Amino acid sequence: MYVESRRQTDEGEEMVLNMGPQHPSTHGVLRLELVTDGELVTKVTPHIGYLHRCFEKHCENLKYAQIIPYVDRMDYLAAMNNELGYVLAVEKLLPEVKISPKLDHIRVLIAELNRIASHLVAVGTYGLDVGTFTPFLYCFRDRERILDLFEWCSGARLLYNYLWVGGVAFDLPEGFIEKTEEFCDAFEKTVDDVDRMMSYNRIFIKRTNQIGVIKPETAVQYGLGGPNLRGSGVKWDLRRDEPYSIYPELEFNVIVGTGEKGPLGSCWDRYMVRVWEMRESVRIIRQVCERWKKSDWKTQDVNATMPRRIKPIAGAEVYMRSETPRGELGYYIVSDGQEKPYRVKARSPAFTAISCVEECGPGVLIADAVAFVGSLDIVLGEIDR
Repeated sequence: MYVESRRQTDEGEEMVLNMGPQHPSTHGVLRLELVTDGELVTKVTPHIGYLHRCFEKHCENLKYAQIIPYVDRMDYLAAMNNELGYVLAVEKLLPEVKISPKLDHIRVLIAELNRIASHLVAVGTYGLDVGTFTPFLYCFRDRERILDLFEWCSGARLLYNYLWVGGVAFDLPEGFIEKTEEFCDAFEKTVDDVDRMMSYNRIFIKRTNQIGVIKPETAVQYGLGGPNLRGSGVKWDLRRDEPYSIYPELEFNVIVGTGEKGPLGSCWDRYMVRVWEMRESVRIIRQVCERWKKSDWKTQDVNATMPRRIKPIAGAEVYMRSETPRGELGYYIVSDGQEKPYRVKARSPAFTAISCVEECGPGVLIADAVAFVGSLDIVLGEIDR
């Protein structure tokens, strides 16, 4: 952080600070231009584009199946969720592809495990943002357990290329369901530990319960999604409100902020929505595991409906949105009848989150600007694409 300029106003002198683009607390390569009056931030201007990789242009020159590794690299902390939304979109272009119950259960199981892994990064690094270290170790320990499961079933720990159009790369290995249940048993105790150390810690609450307030109407106007929207009290979850896969068959609650410790929509509310959502994901995972153990799916081919050539009819277009850990991720795909899409457009939940910083950021102290941005849980790979 360095002083860029000083300027005189009627009230005194203002100072313009650059936070980033290499600041470790900005969750990626982001530059925030802060106009300050002493320690008070009077204006925040986010500058993005430092991580731009031409994702959408690349998609016009790749076959449908070849795009999946690029999708992984948008929100690299929730690659399985990115893949799920993309393959569901392509499958809507291919009415002949019918997904088996076994494949649906694998996808939901993997997506919810990745939701927990992503939220563990959000919760753990948010502790670092506001000055506590120990919860970070607890969160990353359990995230490593999930990455071990992912490595077991896909061969990779971060970028997977596991969910394919009409199938998956590999069937779940023998014993995967049992190991997943063991993880759930241990993980519920970790969430209790994090709640005790940080969530309901008096200092942490004081640090987060009055800052970064996003009112419900503001959240809707800016198109926020996921925990950032639900943290403002808006009960909207695509898994429940525009259901896909087997989510309509499963029991889980849509978690919203309550304003329990301060104004509704504060940093504390957004943080707590992620903590509570991890418990709901465990609930979903347990239901999937129970269904799996009672089924006769073990001998079924997970790639039975995977098309050898993906070539939708010319003029076909589709929009598919899914609930990722950061909110509503949408894919708009247009086909011109070739094996490569004519157009692929990604709608990023992290992009809409960073867009509200300019309105909701002013009025905090410089140190609290880090806490506010951290509570949005942005990933710059998805913002810049």
